[in-house]
Amino acid sequence: MAAYALVWRRGLMSICTKRSTLSAASRVTFYCMSSIISAKQNINGVDLFYQQTGRGQHAVLLLPGALGSGQTDFGPQLKSLNKERFTVVSWDPRGYGHSRPPQRDFPLDFFDRDAKDAVDLMLALKFKRFSLLGWSDGGITALIAAARNPSLVNKLVVWGSNAYVTEEDLKIYNAIRDVSTWSERMRKPMEDMYGARDFAKIWEAWVDGISQFAQRPDGSICRELLPLISCPALIVHGEKDPMVPGFHPQYLLQHIHGSRLHLMPEGKHNLHLRFAAEFNQLVEEFLGD
Repeated sequence: MAAYALVWRRGLMSICTKRSTLSAASRVTFYCMSSIISAKQNINGVDLFYQQTGRGQHAVLLLPGALGSGQTDFGPQLKSLNKERFTVVSWDPRGYGHSRPPQRDFPLDFFDRDAKDAVDLMLALKFKRFSLLGWSDGGITALIAAARNPSLVNKLVVWGSNAYVTEEDLKIYNAIRDVSTWSERMRKPMEDMYGARDFAKIWEAWVDGISQFAQRPDGSICRELLPLISCPALIVHGEKDPMVPGFHPQYLLQHIHGSRLHLMPEGKHNLHLRFAAEFNQLVEEFLGD
C-alpha cells in the first residue's frame, strides 16, 4: 500500500564522516553512523543501500514504504529494537533513497522484483533465516517474499498493507497524487531525499504504478500468494489509518493461515513512528515467542 510515510519521518543523524571502501569486487562501501553500519551491496545488478545494527542471533529485515528508505521510515526501530536479541537490517529498494541509480520505475511486477532483491540481499549478507517487518508497500513486498521463500522466513510482521486494490483505494491514491497540495511538513522529508521536482515525478509514477493493479482480476497484487505463507504472521493495523481501509487487514487475517491481528485504536498509517515504544514492544514479543 501507499507509504504515507510523510508524517513523523525520523531519520538518523550521522555522527562522523569517516569512510572506507572495500575492494571493487565486493562493491560494498561502509560508512560510520553511530552504532549503525551503512553500506551498499550489489544485488541483481543494482547497488542496494542498507543499514545494519545489533548483534542478536535473530536477523530482522525492515522493509520501507513507497519512496521510503531505512533512514526515513525506521529511525525508532533501528535505534531501539533490542540489539542483544536481534540483528536489524533496513534497506532502500532499487530506485529509492540511497539505492539510486537506477531511476525507479513501476512495471506490473515491481513488488515481485523488490521481494527478490530483499531476499537476495539478506542471503548476500549471510543470513540463512530471517524475519520480515514490512510497512505499507514494504508489507506487500514482505508478503510476497514470505510466500515464495518459506524455508528462509522465520516470522512476518506487516502493517498498513493490502493484497489487492479497490475503487475505494484508487480514490485515496488519486486524492494525494498532486504533491503541491500537501503541507510543507509532509513534503519536506521526500523533497530533502529526492529534490522537489523528482519527488513529484516519482510519486505520480507510483500512483500510476499502484493503480494498475485495479485492472487485474479482483484487483490482485498478491491475493493468490497469501495461502502459501506458512510462517507465523502478525498483522498490525491503526484504526485511524486514512490510507488503508479496515477491510484490508481483515482480508489478510482470513487468508494467512494462523495469522493474528493487533489493532491500535489511535494508530494511523505511521503507527510504528507515532507509537514507536508500543510498536517495538509488540514486535519484540511476537518475534520472541
